[in-house]
Amino acid sequence: MQAILLSSEEVAKRADRLYESRIRPEVEIEENIGKMVIIDIETGDYSVDENGLRAADYLSEKHPNARLFGIKIGYNVAAAFSGGVMERVVK
Repeated sequence: MQAILLSSEEVAKRADRLYESRIRPEVEIEENIGKMVIIDIETGDYSVDENGLRAADYLSEKHPNARLFGIKIGYNVAAAFSGGVMERVVK
């Protein structure tokens, strides 16, 4: 299969559309808040893990050439550095 080159912005847009349209209602439950959901933007498969590494490994094994994107469940960013702020998002 020939790979189609996508910008990082397009990868993020696709992941966000998948998350908002079908993944959020399934994963955004109290016990998952703060965990990472890793999304294969081409298949729509996803996996949830504490830090995302196991989830990414799982999806990479399932789809070796997967284009993955991570979202911190319930937050506006995945991580905050040096004075940055992570805000809880409630929908």
